[in-house]
This record gives sequence, structure tokens and C-alpha cells, in this order.
Amino acid sequence: MDIEQLREYCLSLPEVTESFPFDETTLVFKARGKMFLLTDLEGQFSMNVKCDPEKAVELREHYPCVKPGYHMNKKYWNTIDIDGSINDRTLIEWINDSYSLVLKPKKK
Repeated sequence: MDIEQLREYCLSLPEVTESFPFDETTLVFKARGKMFLLTDLEGQFSMNVKCDPEKAVELREHYPCVKPGYHMNKKYWNTIDIDGSINDRTLIEWINDSYSLVLKPKKK
């Protein structure tokens, strides 16, 4: 997966917008105004995705390219280095999980 494929996939999801709210290189994708994916257009290709807390830890233990979310709440966010070690199908699954999490109503 490259940056254009990532962008095209994210924008294909319902109600998704893209913006640069932090700076001119951090591309943010939101669903209904809530962030579900961030990527930096400079440096090593990676993405930050939201994750269920238990699954977040499990993924970090299983995949060397998955780390606690850079500049994010590490309980809920992972940074994935997109270095070819994870197939596109799995990356899309993680994107979909993040997207679904931000659309879920919060528990009261």
C-alpha cells in the first residue's frame, strides 16, 4: 500500500473527510468529524489508527511494525510502519476497525 492507495481507500468510506488540522504534512481522515487515521506525508510511511485497548496491546506484541500511537493516547492508538511486512488486506482491516470505533456511540 502506498499513500495514494491509503488516501483513496479512506475517502471511499462513507462520511469521510480529509484535512491538515495540525500542520501541512499531517494528513488526517475523519468520519463524522472524529479522527480515525493520521499519516505524515514526510518521513517513513506510517499511519496512526484507533484500536480497542486489548487488541492494541496484542498487535504490538505480535507485529514489530506496530507501536504505541505516536503523539496519541497510547491506550487507544497504534502507529503502524507501512514497510511491506503487513499485507494490504490486514492494513485495510485495521483501518476499518478504527473507522468503526469512532462511529460507535460512547457507552454511558
